[in-house]
Amino acid sequence: MKMEPAWATIAAIVVTVILSLVVAWKVLNSIWLRPKRLERLLRKQGLQGNPYRVLVGDVKEMLKMEKEAKSKPMTLSDDIVPRIFSFLHQTLTKHGKNAFIWHGPKPRVIIIDPELIKDVFNNIHDFQKPIVNSNIKLLAPDLLMCEGEKWHKHRRILNPAFKLEKLKSDIISRAAFGSNYEEGERIFQLLKEHAQLTTRVVKLNYIPGWRFVSTSNRRRMKEIDGDIHASFKGMINKREEAMNAGEATNNDLLDLLLESNHVSIQEDGDNKNVGMTLEEVIEECKLFYLAGSETTSALFVWTMVLLSRYPHWQTIAREEVLQVFGNRSPDFDGLNQFKIVTMILYEVLRLYPPAVMLTRTVNKDMKLGKLSLPAGMHVSFPIVLVHHDCELWGDDAKEFNPERFSEGIVKATNGQGSFIPFGGGPRICIGQNFVMLEAKMALSIILQHFSFELSPAYTHAPTSGISLQPQYGAQIILHYYEI
Repeated sequence: MKMEPAWATIAAIVVTVILSLVVAWKVLNSIWLRPKRLERLLRKQGLQGNPYRVLVGDVKEMLKMEKEAKSKPMTLSDDIVPRIFSFLHQTLTKHGKNAFIWHGPKPRVIIIDPELIKDVFNNIHDFQKPIVNSNIKLLAPDLLMCEGEKWHKHRRILNPAFKLEKLKSDIISRAAFGSNYEEGERIFQLLKEHAQLTTRVVKLNYIPGWRFVSTSNRRRMKEIDGDIHASFKGMINKREEAMNAGEATNNDLLDLLLESNHVSIQEDGDNKNVGMTLEEVIEECKLFYLAGSETTSALFVWTMVLLSRYPHWQTIAREEVLQVFGNRSPDFDGLNQFKIVTMILYEVLRLYPPAVMLTRTVNKDMKLGKLSLPAGMHVSFPIVLVHHDCELWGDDAKEFNPERFSEGIVKATNGQGSFIPFGGGPRICIGQNFVMLEAKMALSIILQHFSFELSPAYTHAPTSGISLQPQYGAQIILHYYEI
């Protein structure tokens, strides 16, 4: 047998050693050297936070405090920050507003200054949505997560579907309460299950390689995604066949989206990239079903809870509804006349915003205010903390007071831009007007026919999942109200 030349063996050993050293260096850099370098950079600029702990950062303590907070209800008050953000609340109490926290080996700078938040919102190219792994991509719609030209294309096509003049009363009532909801009930439940599984899975994403481990949760998520994909594909194909045959459409959001997509393609037919593909339409349908339903339901349920707790505001809201509509069905024009109801909904969104935190990734080395941030750094703005900040909203910031919005949002915020329940800048929630109209419609119908109060069984325990919801549900007693 021929012996392998000694030089080949030596070369193989050298290559192996070099590769091992490269891998070891990358691991060491990612879990220790880079985090410590970033920590020094942040502390040098006056930011404070816990010392970095290898691999886990603050996650272990976060999960422990979150579990403890969810293990018991809170008193019946609107000061929900210590329960929703127990760890972050503790961090800011200890270190002040100029702080950072650790999500594994990655620090996140906490931003509460409305001016800095506005800068981040408006600079969508340099502050982008964080890169997500495949688990979240199964759930997150394209409009929610995509960037650059793809986002511009989707936004341009979707914008016409959300124009106020198209969201007339027949569309609102059908989208909120009609047959579309019944047809989509199974999809709603599947998306909710998927979102709950995603929340469990991503908690351990700070562990290197964890996202590649096959678990029962991940397998179930893929099953759900396939099921949802097939349902939407069938629904979209059926609608497109009807549109192509010239049949009457349902005139709901899906039809408006498909119509806008077709118009966009017809106007620039030579450009194959101008319209959305079937797969992209399916992704946006996830946004309609999940984000839309969650945001509206969160706003409506907290409005019912707060009006149950504050019967004076329930009474004057009912007076306004009856003054505008009497006993006739609510319509688009009437909903736009509401002042008291709008004030109430704004205050509910301030105290109980559907999304409690937003995060962006710095795309390149740059300045944010006085801060120098390296590429890859995460900045997070806890919406609920901004909305509850006494320095921004006054001494009654943690109390329900719709009167603060009596002269509009700009006056209520003193022009600071501190009211951000739907985000801000070019990427502000595309469905914000639709959510408000749905909530006004639902609340009008309830107030016309019922008075309501909290059941003795109600347990106050706001919790953040897909959106901010009551952990144990909202038990409310309805009393028939004769006009």
